[in-house]
Parts: sequence; structure tokens; C-alpha cells
Amino acid sequence: MAAEPPPPLEPLPMFAEEGFGEKFLRKTRENPLVPLGCLCTVGVLTYGLISFKKGNTRRSQLMMRARVVAQGFTFAALLGGMVATAIKSR
Repeated sequence: MAAEPPPPLEPLPMFAEEGFGEKFLRKTRENPLVPLGCLCTVGVLTYGLISFKKGNTRRSQLMMRARVVAQGFTFAALLGGMVATAIKSR
């Protein structure tokens, strides 16, 4: 009994190379809350550092707490996007 040769391999489909800008825009359209959360975090952090430099410790502490909240929002948006993508792919 001779072994049957394997079937010929089909060529893999070719996809266009996606650059950074195209990938960033596609990911932003898929989950717009993550970049929004990142911008919020950076804004609050910047304002907190400016307040710290000016000596306004009360405002600086408030902004550092707000930064933690903004980071939590960003993380929740990231997880929510991953769950939505996983459910959508099924």
C-alpha cells in the first residue's frame, strides 16, 4: 500500500501592509474610549504636575487622584473593547 502524496498547498492570501497611522485609526474606530481615556489621563497628569510646581498641593493631590480614576476608566474601556471583540468574532 503506497502512501498517498499530500494535497498541493494553496497560496496564502496576501494582505496589504498596514502602516502605523492606518492601524491607529482602525483601532480608534473600533474602540474610541481608549484613546479618549489616554488623553484624559495625560491632561489630568499635566494639570496635576503644573499645580505641584506652582505649590498648590491641594489641587495637585486632587489631580493625582483624578489621574487614577482616568487610568481606571482607560483600563475598563480596554477590557470592554477586548470582550466586545471576542464576542463579535464568535
